[in-house]
Amino acid sequence: MLKNDLIIEIGTEELPPKSLKKLAVAFKNNIEAGLTQATLAFDDAKWFATPKRLAVYVTALQEKQEDTIVEKRGPAVSAAFDADGNPTKAAMGWAKGNGIEVADADRLVTEKGEWLVVRKEEAGKPLSELLEGIVEQALKQLPIPKPMRWGNSDVEFVRPIHSVLALFGSQVVNITIKGKKASDKVQGHRFHSPTFVSVPSASEYVSVLKEHSVYADYEERKHYISTELKRTAEALGAVVDMEDELLEEVTSLVELPVIMQANFEEHFLKVPKEALIYTMKGDQKYFPLLDNNGNLLPTFLFVSNIKSSSPEKVIAGNEKVIRPRLADAEFFYNTDLKNDFASNIEKLNNIVFQKQLGTIKERVERISVLASFIADNIGGNSKDAARAGLLCKNDLVSNMVLEFPAMQGIMGRYYSAANGENESVSTAIGEQYLPAFSGDALPSTKESASVALAEKLDTLVGIFATGQTPKGDKDPFALRRAAIGILRICIEKDYALDLCSLISKSASLVQSKFEKPVDEQAVLNFLFARLKAMYQEQGYDSKIIQSVLSRAPSVPTDFDARISAVKEFAALDAAETLIAANKRVANILRKAQEEGDIKLGTDVDTQLFESEHENSLHAAVSDIKDEVIKLVASQGYTEALNELAKLKDTVDDFFENVMVNADDSQIRKNRLNSLNNLRSLFLHIADVSVLN
Repeated sequence: MLKNDLIIEIGTEELPPKSLKKLAVAFKNNIEAGLTQATLAFDDAKWFATPKRLAVYVTALQEKQEDTIVEKRGPAVSAAFDADGNPTKAAMGWAKGNGIEVADADRLVTEKGEWLVVRKEEAGKPLSELLEGIVEQALKQLPIPKPMRWGNSDVEFVRPIHSVLALFGSQVVNITIKGKKASDKVQGHRFHSPTFVSVPSASEYVSVLKEHSVYADYEERKHYISTELKRTAEALGAVVDMEDELLEEVTSLVELPVIMQANFEEHFLKVPKEALIYTMKGDQKYFPLLDNNGNLLPTFLFVSNIKSSSPEKVIAGNEKVIRPRLADAEFFYNTDLKNDFASNIEKLNNIVFQKQLGTIKERVERISVLASFIADNIGGNSKDAARAGLLCKNDLVSNMVLEFPAMQGIMGRYYSAANGENESVSTAIGEQYLPAFSGDALPSTKESASVALAEKLDTLVGIFATGQTPKGDKDPFALRRAAIGILRICIEKDYALDLCSLISKSASLVQSKFEKPVDEQAVLNFLFARLKAMYQEQGYDSKIIQSVLSRAPSVPTDFDARISAVKEFAALDAAETLIAANKRVANILRKAQEEGDIKLGTDVDTQLFESEHENSLHAAVSDIKDEVIKLVASQGYTEALNELAKLKDTVDDFFENVMVNADDSQIRKNRLNSLNNLRSLFLHIADVSVLN
């Protein structure tokens, strides 16, 4: 069967840059799904995207569907003929509908009886008949939150469509998409080659566009921009500030990337670099340059969409555009410096944090107390932590943060330092939101960590008290992020903080706002759920996680030590037998408790032993008990489990030779207590029976 390459391009007006890649990938996936559903085989599919086009290139695609044998079942033979063997009306009606005589029908014998059946060869449909529906459906399923209409048409899409390219090999596929008839033509660059040009074949799509100043391959375009930005920066002895999110957006804004260099006046560098960088990247999509010490330089790079014959004019235009934004930042900063930063706390009384939780001023008063409490527990300076907690939201009423909201915390650090606060306090204010996202840096000092933990705990406990817990993918107060931040700080900074104690302290500070007691257990359960998700993302088996969670260790560092130990234990040769034995013991003990005729304990009477195997188990458990408990007390969980692994042969022999449920109730209780002592040693660390 004939195979060839297919290219589909939807030419549009400027597509939204932050959605471009997502739209292109979805378009490719939808086309693949449509071809697969239509049983049209192909080798591979690739997406292309520029600000003015979405395209999918499919290699070695079948020209038509395979011919198939279609089987249509009719009435049962018992209902198809009367007593004299003549066809019934049901049989004749079915045969007529299928264009045959009853006598020409085949028979199908099944376990449930015999049926009339007709088998016909059905010719596969050609691509030309199927493609229009496949493309229309693919476009319909794109993630477009607000489609638009244009002109007098009822057609809807993310942006107005100007053209459709559809080539199978070198042949135009005669389809109409969103009211536009397909052709072999695409539009080149809007300035350098604005006319429509013909594409000879699907395989030449990328090369033809490149000849007309369009880099259709998104990833190639992105790589080129990244490489050229780094090369240009290195030539200037600088480092380019190039986060992937901005790189993606700029890649989505240009078809012909041209890297250019511009400057701004050095006096702007007196403004905190974060504010200047924010406006350069966020507002203008420029790439700031830093020296090797991380200081901002008065030079930046930008990506133009044209090769200008007068590049100096393009550069001057961009310098003219950025200057007012930097001047605004400079004005706001200088104005804020004239105010007493500490006195801003009174203004926070006019801002409501949440209706039931009160104002921002009330919030920082809680954060201050909680930060001091945490600092005391981790060996930090509680006075500095309390001061930083009290001032941590003061920059919310500053001119700079009112204009650039993303600068909160960052500007507080600068303003507090300028106002005479010590470095410990200023740093803690600046790091209160860390970690702000997955993989983000953690607070650098104990005082910073105390404030960051207090800020997140106050939000988490307070919002839980209002009943506005996350539901599904809705989490308006970012409580999941706050919980992950709490856990990461505790674990990665190795702070042995008890979540129960932290939650209880935070709840006591907010309790006066509510009639009902704050549900502290609900908050703890939420944190445990985030803890489970964290370790699953790290590749831990869910059973290992659950074995530790079942013991509910409320100190995250302790949880981390236990889960690492259980992971090592599960890989030991002795583990499989001991895990199975723990499962068996757990079931035996649970059944005994459910029946209620024997009350479990820890006392074992060696005089009641009837077998040397009972004595061996009791002796072995007794011999290592003190050592295991000692190791557990010092979080030597790996060593403790290694000690327990030595019981393998003794436990095997016990179950091989001893009947636990003896007829004599005293003997039975004695044996159950022996097993209870065995299981208790494991439960000091985790419930390894879950691993079975």
